[in-house]
Amino acid sequence: MAKTLFIKTYGCQMNVYDSARMADALAPIGYRPSLEGENADMVILNTCHIREKAAEKVFSELGRLRAQKARRQAEGAGMIIAVAGCVAQAEGAEILRRAPYVDIVLGPQTYHRLPEMVARVARGAGAELDTDFPVESKFDHLPAPHGDAGVGAFLTVQEGCDRFCSFCVVPYTRGGETSRPVAAVLAEAEGLVEGGAAEITLLGQNVNAYHGEGPAGENWTLAALIRRLARIEGLKRIRYTTSHPADMNDDLIAAHGEVEKLMPFLHLPVQSGSDSVLAAMNRRHRIGDYLGVIERLRRARGDIALSSDFIVGFPGESEADFAATLALVEAVGFAAAFSFKYSPRPGTPAAALEDQLPEAVKDERLSRLQALIQRQTLDFNRAMVGRSLPVLFEKPGRHPGQIAGRSPYLQAVHAEGPSSLIGEVAEVAIERVAANSLGGRLHGKTPAGPRPDSANERRQASA
Repeated sequence: MAKTLFIKTYGCQMNVYDSARMADALAPIGYRPSLEGENADMVILNTCHIREKAAEKVFSELGRLRAQKARRQAEGAGMIIAVAGCVAQAEGAEILRRAPYVDIVLGPQTYHRLPEMVARVARGAGAELDTDFPVESKFDHLPAPHGDAGVGAFLTVQEGCDRFCSFCVVPYTRGGETSRPVAAVLAEAEGLVEGGAAEITLLGQNVNAYHGEGPAGENWTLAALIRRLARIEGLKRIRYTTSHPADMNDDLIAAHGEVEKLMPFLHLPVQSGSDSVLAAMNRRHRIGDYLGVIERLRRARGDIALSSDFIVGFPGESEADFAATLALVEAVGFAAAFSFKYSPRPGTPAAALEDQLPEAVKDERLSRLQALIQRQTLDFNRAMVGRSLPVLFEKPGRHPGQIAGRSPYLQAVHAEGPSSLIGEVAEVAIERVAANSLGGRLHGKTPAGPRPDSANERRQASA
């Protein structure tokens, strides 16, 4: 009999991808995904260790699942609880100590072993803990993705990081940088397109450090991979995230100007506008380097829009350092950005630094930065009104007769139109701006559409 599987996913897009692959791995042994977890036969918490108090949030959720599991057992039904992802990697033994009712704890590199662990639990072998970094690649042992891929799909091409930023747990929870072979990536991408994907986002903790093995044993760059993926018939759009400024090489920058399917929106985390803070973060780039990359990107493709990540209140950050961050945001002009207060991650070098800032200082600085970013995002979105944007429609909208999709800049766009346009790119005349989306009028379908005017040129003209 089919069993139900509920996966609660925390954190990044790679965790979303990992959750889908865990579901694929469990399908051959009878588990089918469910949208609700109250009566699921198995619940997986796929966790993230980046945010503050991540582990405690997981333990809080486990407390709720404990009661749910006890109820099902009283009704004569079983339930398997699994904790996966980066919190599992970092806190594996502690999870089993504090929550002995958990059946499986597995790290990000071992979810290909999940069916074996489930089988052992079902036989009464006790709790399973697997947080190894195995020699074999998990991708070599996973079934190919199957079924409806959705209009937009994620595809992990690279994992881990060798940068060792002083605030980051990724090298410890995901391991060192590894890249999937080109043939494996192409096979998965082609399968996703056959399953209905019109847009693929390539994922990696440091995706632009991709160095996968090519067909002749040579290493391919991310740019070479993108150029090859662009030849897949039916694939309309390509994106990638997340990037490191130090790995934005000339070939990848050139691809932004030469590959039409590569969207003109780049997430390029900088973290701080202060060179001294960047040095303390071990970011291995300076602000001059970052601005140089942006200048080269805008020369390659004038309409490119940028988003970024910022950490405020890093240990030792002065008011002058924070002012430099505000100045950088003003100078670049971001379409969007994510910003967070610094919070110590146990085991990272930054957690042991002196000059930890008071929470009140971090709160005040974060508020100022977010106000500036929100203004820039609103200005960027308002500049779309009166323009025509090619929109890839993904799903029905919230209202009858409405469809929803994404602009080249990843903005949500709503318009009235037939559901037959889902999966297609159509031109939309943008007429209004809402808090988190654009609205417009559909006026024809096109496979690509003209490139919008340069966002950088608009800023210069208004200055």
